[in-house]
Amino acid sequence: MKNLKMMVFMCVALILVVITGCSTSKTAEPTKTPVQTEAPAKPDKKNVIGLTVQNLSNPFFVAMSKGAAEGAKLNGAEVITVSADGDVAKQTAQIEDFITKKVSMILLAAVDSKGIAGAVKEAKAAGIPVIAVDAGADGGVDTVITSDNVLAGKLAGDYIVKRLNGKGNVVVLGANPNTAVNDRIAGFEEAIKAAPGIKVVATQNGNGSRETSVTVMETILQANGKGKIDAVFAINDPSAVGAKIAAEQASRDKEMFFVGVDGAPDAVTALKEKKSFVASSAQHPFEMVKLGIDIGFKIIKGQKVEPLVKIPVDLITQDNVDMYKGW
Repeated sequence: MKNLKMMVFMCVALILVVITGCSTSKTAEPTKTPVQTEAPAKPDKKNVIGLTVQNLSNPFFVAMSKGAAEGAKLNGAEVITVSADGDVAKQTAQIEDFITKKVSMILLAAVDSKGIAGAVKEAKAAGIPVIAVDAGADGGVDTVITSDNVLAGKLAGDYIVKRLNGKGNVVVLGANPNTAVNDRIAGFEEAIKAAPGIKVVATQNGNGSRETSVTVMETILQANGKGKIDAVFAINDPSAVGAKIAAEQASRDKEMFFVGVDGAPDAVTALKEKKSFVASSAQHPFEMVKLGIDIGFKIIKGQKVEPLVKIPVDLITQDNVDMYKGW
C-alpha cells in the first residue's frame, strides 16, 4: 500500500513538471518567408507629337491632320493637332505649350516663316526636334518637308501662258509670307517672264482663305472693269475658289479663268463642273506629314536626315481630273 502511494505521488509530480514546462515555454512562431514580388515594369513613355498648322478651316491642313493621326498610330504615338488660325502669335504660344507638355517632336506648318523663329529656337533649346512641313521656318528646324512649290507655281504659270496664247491680264492672290507662298509666286513669275505679253494687273493678299478672297476679288473686279482681267492665279485652292465665287456673283466669271494650288476636294469639284476653274497644282498633304513623322523618329534615334525634302506636284486640269486620286 505504501508503495502504491509512492507511485501515485511520483506520477502527479511528473505531470506537474510537464504542465509547468509547457506553460513557461514560448510557442514557436512559424517562420514567415517574405513573398518576393517584382516591381511592375514601367511602360515606355508614349511619344507625343505636336502638330500646329496654319488654319484647320483649310482642307489642306485637315488632310495634314489626318495624315498625322495615321502616322502617329503607325508609330504607337499620340498626336496633338492645333490650328493657329493665321496668327503667328497664336502659333508661337502653341509651340510654347508643346514645350511645356514635353512632346517628343513638333511638326510645324508655319504661318510666318520668319516670325516663328523665336518659338522654334525655344523648342530646340528644350531638346525637341522641329520638323517644318509645307513651308520652311527660321530658327533652326531639323528639316523641311515641302511640296516643290516653285514647280507648283511654274506649272500654273505655264498653263496660264499657254491658255492665253502668251497675252493677257492676270491677277495674283497671295497670302501671309512663308516660304511656300513665296516659292509659288516665284515659280509663277518665272513662267510668265517668257511671255512679255502677260501683265499682272493686281497682286493682293487673299490670306489663303475662301472668305477673304471673295472680298478681295470683289474689290479687284471693281477696280478693273469688264474685259480687263483674263486669268487669276491664287497660291492655294480656297483662295482660287473664293475669287471664282466673287466673279460669278458679279456675272463676270466667263471673262476669266482661275488656277490654284493644292488639288483640294473643292478644286476637284470645280474642275469637274467644266466652267471657269481650270487647273490646280496638286500637293499631297497626307503623305507629307506622315513622312515628317517618320523623319522625326529618325532624328530622335540620332540618325542623320536631309535638311530639305521636296515632294513632286502634278498639274490637275479639267482634262485629267477624272484620273486624279485626290486626298
